Amino acid sequence: MIDVNKFDSMQIGLASSDKIRSWSYGEVKKPETINYRTLKPEKDGLFDERIFGPTKDWECACGKYKKVSYKGVVCDRCGVEVTRAKVRRERMGHIELAAPVTHIWYFKGIPSRMGLVLDMSPRALEEIIYFASYVVTDGGDTPLERKQLLTEREYREKREEYGDGFKAAMGAEAIRTLLRDVDLERECAELKEELKEATGQKRTRAVRRLDILEAFLNSGNHADWMVMDAIPVIPPDLRPMVQLEGGRFATSDLNDLYRRVINRNNRLKRLLDLNAPGIIVQNEKRMLQEAVDALIDNGRRGRPVTGPGNRPLKSLSHMLKGKQGRFRQNLLGKRVDYSGRSVIDVGPKLKLNQMGIPHEMALELFKPFMMRELTKRGMASNIKNAKRKIDRRDDDIWDVLEDVIKEHPVLLNRAPTLHRLGIQAFEPTLVDGKAMRLHPLACEAYNADFDGDQMAIHVPLSDEAQAEARLLMLAAHHILAPKDGKPIISPSQDMTIGNYYITIEEKDREGEGMIFKDVNEVRTAYQNNYVHLHTRIGLQASSLAAKGTPFTDWQKDRILVTTAGKAIFNEILPEDFPYLNEPTTENLSGKTPDKYFLEPGQDIHEYLAEADLVAPFKSGFLSDIIAQVYKDYKVTATAELLDRMKDLGYYESTKSGLTVGIADVTDLDEKPEIVERAHKEVAAVAKQFRRGLITEDERYNRVIAIWNKAKDDIQAKLVEKMDPSNPIQMMSDSGARGNISNFTQLAGMRGLMAAPNGKTMELPVIANFREGLSVMEMFISTHGARKGMTDTALKTADSGYLTRRLVDVAQDVIIRETDCGTDRGLDVTAIREGNEMIEPLYDRILGRYTMKAVKHPETGEVIVPADVMIDETMAQQVVEAGVEMVTIRSAFTCNTRHGVCEHCYGRNMATGDEVEVGEAVGTVAAQSIGEPGTQLTMRTFHTGGVAGDDITQGLPRVQEIFEARNPKGRATITEVTGVIQSVEENPAERTKEVTVQGETDTRTYSLPFTSVLKVKEGDYVHRGEALTVGSIDPKELIKVRDVLSTENYILREVQKVYRMQGVEISDKHVEVMARQMLRKVRIMDPGDTNMLPGTLMDINDFKDNNVDTLINGGIPATARPVLLGITKASLETNSFLSAASFQETTRVLTDAAIRGKNDPLIGLKENVIIGKIIPAGTGMKKYRDIVPEEVGAASDSVYSISDVEKSLEAKEAMAAVKADDEN
Repeated sequence: MIDVNKFDSMQIGLASSDKIRSWSYGEVKKPETINYRTLKPEKDGLFDERIFGPTKDWECACGKYKKVSYKGVVCDRCGVEVTRAKVRRERMGHIELAAPVTHIWYFKGIPSRMGLVLDMSPRALEEIIYFASYVVTDGGDTPLERKQLLTEREYREKREEYGDGFKAAMGAEAIRTLLRDVDLERECAELKEELKEATGQKRTRAVRRLDILEAFLNSGNHADWMVMDAIPVIPPDLRPMVQLEGGRFATSDLNDLYRRVINRNNRLKRLLDLNAPGIIVQNEKRMLQEAVDALIDNGRRGRPVTGPGNRPLKSLSHMLKGKQGRFRQNLLGKRVDYSGRSVIDVGPKLKLNQMGIPHEMALELFKPFMMRELTKRGMASNIKNAKRKIDRRDDDIWDVLEDVIKEHPVLLNRAPTLHRLGIQAFEPTLVDGKAMRLHPLACEAYNADFDGDQMAIHVPLSDEAQAEARLLMLAAHHILAPKDGKPIISPSQDMTIGNYYITIEEKDREGEGMIFKDVNEVRTAYQNNYVHLHTRIGLQASSLAAKGTPFTDWQKDRILVTTAGKAIFNEILPEDFPYLNEPTTENLSGKTPDKYFLEPGQDIHEYLAEADLVAPFKSGFLSDIIAQVYKDYKVTATAELLDRMKDLGYYESTKSGLTVGIADVTDLDEKPEIVERAHKEVAAVAKQFRRGLITEDERYNRVIAIWNKAKDDIQAKLVEKMDPSNPIQMMSDSGARGNISNFTQLAGMRGLMAAPNGKTMELPVIANFREGLSVMEMFISTHGARKGMTDTALKTADSGYLTRRLVDVAQDVIIRETDCGTDRGLDVTAIREGNEMIEPLYDRILGRYTMKAVKHPETGEVIVPADVMIDETMAQQVVEAGVEMVTIRSAFTCNTRHGVCEHCYGRNMATGDEVEVGEAVGTVAAQSIGEPGTQLTMRTFHTGGVAGDDITQGLPRVQEIFEARNPKGRATITEVTGVIQSVEENPAERTKEVTVQGETDTRTYSLPFTSVLKVKEGDYVHRGEALTVGSIDPKELIKVRDVLSTENYILREVQKVYRMQGVEISDKHVEVMARQMLRKVRIMDPGDTNMLPGTLMDINDFKDNNVDTLINGGIPATARPVLLGITKASLETNSFLSAASFQETTRVLTDAAIRGKNDPLIGLKENVIIGKIIPAGTGMKKYRDIVPEEVGAASDSVYSISDVEKSLEAKEAMAAVKADDEN
């Protein structure tokens, strides 16, 4: 066997008939499979043991040799070699054909490769191959031309006329003769001459032919190898036959297809031996050709061959194609040992790094480890006994199990795995029952809940795998989301409301104004009911300062005014973290405001009488606390804080006794009045419409506006009257569950509903859920509810497919080096849409390297020097200084091949540190864009009325951009820079004419009458700017502007969609994607290079070719950049393995084989397919040879004292042993 990690590239080519025979271990002569009586394979049949190897290990067919010691002996009686049975998975046979046949891939594909080589139409080829016409292979001295088609009748007439003066034939033999006669070099030379003059259709055809002919020339493939004399038979264990109960057999479709080929081939041989009449032989040859076609690609030509029940048989091509094909089912997604799945349940007592594993499950998954441990401890005499002990479930094994799983991390995965947080590592702990326990804070990353979700568990086996799981994949390392660098783990639901409740302030609660020495006193007072959690109290700041809380010298000697609850809440924070007394950034970033400290001698009761109540800590602020702690203290402290916050939240939410009942949904007295007013306004609008004062559209829009205003008024009144201690109000205010619109529907009115056609119905639902809906109202609401459900299902599939295409196009983008040394940068400004801020400058520059120094616009002093990564503080300074534009390093301008460099990428969003070499940023980018796809809307936004076309939004818009489709509601762009000279309406033509006067030429654009103009007379426009409202087509933009502008446009448009839906994604992810769409150029003029005009080429290869040509003194080629959609870009990749596993498998492989393509195995997919370690992360050459060494225990990434003592004792003991040895 070849060691898969030893080779660096993989090549594919056409197989000649001799090559096929050299692979084969023998010829399959009979269509029989196995003998139904003895169940043994038939001789010379499709399962013959002499050809394919023995069916049982180390045993020949007749049973003469039956031991390993006879390895390699070929039995003299039955002719079977004594070897392992698994050779039946690798040994091939072949069928010698009585007549040559063509390979359907090369004849039928688009474009027909055979047709291009022979310069014949596919239709003509079909007539020849399937014996409908003769083709002249040699005209001799007759007027017949080579490659001329003759019908049966014409052929007979010409034969009578010219006798043997010409040669004509039909079928694959004729094709082979023609292919052999093609002089590739001469044809290529002629085509190159022709290219100099040709234009239009003729030129395109010539380029295509030249491309194929040169491919044959350069690859060493012979054109006549597209016709086969022998057919390979794949190993029998890959097309098995199994006995079902009841004595029947189930067989792979391939066996049926092979059987048809063999039957027809044998019949043809017999007919040829008998010298049968030509027409019979011809018919048999045609049938053989059709049988081989069906075997290779059933259904590609004519009606597919069907099996029982009219089901088309699965041919060799089908075995490769699609989700169930070899590539996607077996090569890219394998099932693994040591894995299991089970329902998940909540584990509120777990630590963040832990998961609960049921006893039975752990025993099964860790069986080999258990057997080793039992034998090692002497509890079982050997492995076999240990296995028996485990199977018997002896009582003494459970303690061993506990030790075995300690410190052995496991991976948990929940499908669908939308981003890298869908697989994380945990320390297992044993639990009762049959459900796995998951930490409640890990739910958000997995998008899991406990209503019956299942998860899969995997055990990393090797030391390296365990080390990686612990150091890179532990849940504590996954606190930040890779898409935006914000914490993904934050308290939710009960935890949020508990922490919210504990930080509420109330006036005049029991014990208000009491002053305490330290937090312990506060806790005692609370436990003995002297104070309530919400009571405002005084606390000596010095007691907190002694523990490390950062107070200023002025604050230390004073009394801090806070609440009992906040004092307890602050206990969970790291010791030297600021005391949080209000939910503000100022308090978070290092300083408790002075206003909360009493002046010397000031009466606390007087202070409290005037002080305002401080807002409690809501869900968003808790998230900010986590982000700040992560930034300052990194992983361990954050994980501990999260667990403490979780425990406190659960405890306090239980203690609070918050409940929700119907009485908590209050009535609104002003509602009838507001509704009545709306009815009157609607009636007035209807009256205006009846009088013909307004149009139907205006009436409709006004009615909708009236009802929306009524609903908003009711909502505003509800908010105004809301009692802060109302549990429903607490629930939504804290961010635990629900929002104001839920409350409006409970206590206010439901408002307007959408009709099935997507428009809003004029009839509002006036009732709320507390009053109950009328039958009519209920009926109106049903459509919206159902649409919600179906949309979600459709959206998930769409979003998943988008992620798959994104991953495919960017999977080979990996951080390859530290600095590419580029001298270009990207100018970034805040993204605005009209007056609305889409993405502020702060977000765009955070975690990026500067290209040029950033200077203060007024003083000119340097705020951030060049080539420095901008952190939060710097970004804040830049924004505060009023800088509008910053030039940063960007993936767009990076010079690294097959990837990006650290400096152009900047910060790794998932860790908050600089990205490292080996990070698979392409895949992360794809997941970051695809994962929130399910949150985007599906709808096309109707602009109401007739103004302009509908503009696509949400998920469809993202697809439109990435697939580089012509956008809906396309904007017209100007091709010249200059002034708008005139804007005229032409009612006769129903157009608007806009004239732009540039410096050199003037252009007039004729726009549809309905389009909304963005410009007016006298405006100055740059080329590439839109004249009308709508989406610019990036393919037009790249023709008018440069690559960078197009990339920038794609970036801004994608950000617009996501930010408008409230989803934040870092720019760098979109940059990686946009860059992949612009990796290709189309050759315009080849100069002295050997490139073909009109072909697509990778930009790096293009540059290399030009450099070589220039060095040799030639004229370089010219090309222009091309924007490809992500699907097209994936298929155009340099790796045929990656492309074939993506889409259009047969087309990709056909093309790759003719070109003799070499796959350099640069990306991730191609390495997964051949089973090589992927060239990212620890699989990079840089890390390849590191051997892990055991340093000691590292549970929770915190060493316990006993662990340290043990390791010291062990070291001393080792030293002692060494000393003894030396003595």
